[in-house]
Amino acid sequence: MSTFRSYIELLKNTLDGLDADQVEKAVQAFLRVHHAQGTIYIFGNGGSGASASHATGDFLKGASFGLENRFKVICLNDNIPALMAIANDISWDAIFVEQLKNFLQPNDLVIGISGSGNSKNVVTAMEYARERSVQTIAFCGFRGGKIKELADINIHSKAMDMEIAEDVHMVVFNIIKKEMITRLHKSTSMGDQYDARIK
Repeated sequence: MSTFRSYIELLKNTLDGLDADQVEKAVQAFLRVHHAQGTIYIFGNGGSGASASHATGDFLKGASFGLENRFKVICLNDNIPALMAIANDISWDAIFVEQLKNFLQPNDLVIGISGSGNSKNVVTAMEYARERSVQTIAFCGFRGGKIKELADINIHSKAMDMEIAEDVHMVVFNIIKKEMITRLHKSTSMGDQYDARIK
């Protein structure tokens, strides 16, 4: 059980070390794009891609449930035919940026997830968003990598551990979702009723 204890301890310490101001800035970014009726684009590779899909589902349903103005969220790693076509015909590094070129608007929000912070396809998409002055959030781990330098807001898991980074990123997405439910449903009492309505 030594792995259990050491893993839990590292996870606790990493969560304790999160920059709460950056998490609040991420919350404000979600509120801004929701108010502006912009679109949130989320993407990542491997486990980070699964986190992007998971978060997208949470905001399409969980955070939007009962709202007239719902969150518009697209996970760029979920359209497999598009990914394969772009990777085959252009390059793997272009799989996210080529999709952003179809959709990105000034009021949108771009969220790149990369444990190392250096995944080339994530970096390229974040660079594109920055060039167009679209707000960005980096979910990164280890030393933060290139996306930490590029992004307006950083959710940085400082542990030198990929699995811890993935755990921390999902914790923060869940915190943001809970904040959206609390803040946006306040006037309709949905914040109090939400959990009771889950079947």
